[in-house]
Amino acid sequence: MASCRVVLHFPRNLIDQPVICRLVQEYGLEFNILRADITPHQEGLMVLELSGPEENLQQGLEYARTLGLKIQPLSQDVVRDEEKCTHCGACVTICPVGALSMDPETYEVKFEHEKCIACALCVPACPPRAMLVKF
Repeated sequence: MASCRVVLHFPRNLIDQPVICRLVQEYGLEFNILRADITPHQEGLMVLELSGPEENLQQGLEYARTLGLKIQPLSQDVVRDEEKCTHCGACVTICPVGALSMDPETYEVKFEHEKCIACALCVPACPPRAMLVKF
């Protein structure tokens, strides 16, 4: 079983289409919506965790691309500016899933992309504004 966290950018013409339903029915994928911002007659954005057999996952994502969805890994959208980060730890206390943690030996903040759910709580919590969400 494979899984991935992706950001789907829906063009205006696909907002009212059952894209996720088809990913489930036709490709046997499971999904968890981590974040969504979809407004009728406008573009939409959905952050999903998808899982299923590797081949089905790849075929399902290709199907979504052929419809016109822009798909990118979540790790491209949530980033930390290493030059700005002072490793103060303010973001560690606010992260609900432990994607940001303090290394007990070096006292540096670690960011684990694979745990991140793009909730963006770290952005306003970060005093030097080192955390960025680029949807």
